[in-house]
Amino acid sequence: MFEKLKKEIEKYSKKDRAKSNEWFFKTGKGEYGEGDKFLGLTMGEQRAMAKKYKEISFSQIKKLLDSKFHEERMIGLLILVYRYEDKSSTEKDKREIYDFYIKNRRAINNWDLVDVTTPNIIGDHLSKKKNRKILYKFAKSKNLWEKRVAILATYKFIREGDFKDTLKISEVLLRDKHDLIHKAVGWMLREVGKQDVEILEKFLDKYVTKMPRTMLRYAIEKFSKEKYRYYLKKK
Repeated sequence: MFEKLKKEIEKYSKKDRAKSNEWFFKTGKGEYGEGDKFLGLTMGEQRAMAKKYKEISFSQIKKLLDSKFHEERMIGLLILVYRYEDKSSTEKDKREIYDFYIKNRRAINNWDLVDVTTPNIIGDHLSKKKNRKILYKFAKSKNLWEKRVAILATYKFIREGDFKDTLKISEVLLRDKHDLIHKAVGWMLREVGKQDVEILEKFLDKYVTKMPRTMLRYAIEKFSKEKYRYYLKKK
């Protein structure tokens, strides 16, 4: 089955799209995706393959996660998501997938890999737990992607009306230097605001002068023009 998957990946590879993706995902020297390689598969193709081959073994998934090609890592991560979300998966199965995901997190080394999979596995697993210390460990990491994992995992909590960790992790990441963290935190704060705008405004009133401008813009994107301008003027 694994060899069939590899052949299918090869079949759908497109050099022109691969080159375009290398530009889009900033793979140049000194950029956040430096050195990443692409095959040129569409997201739809990657999702279809992950669903088709989701029964491959953990050792075969690890081969995908260890790949130098971005799409193969994405397919491996999506297989974990689809297996985790499968109705037949027991709590023991989900714990095994979560542990495997955490153990192989170095494969999650670009923003799309984080955003598409982290809420579904780490977020869902921890939404049922009181101990979420691992997210704070990641938030304080020097690794860009672990920090993005920390805040994106809380997307699942937000959907369930639980904002506490989103706000606390946002505080931890408030002075982070990287634009991708500014965007991620702002996005999650905006999601909090969709559920409870008063909680978001209370956070903004406390931290607006300390927030990077990009983070603020993302957080207030859905505000009225008047309220949007009000917070921007406070910067």
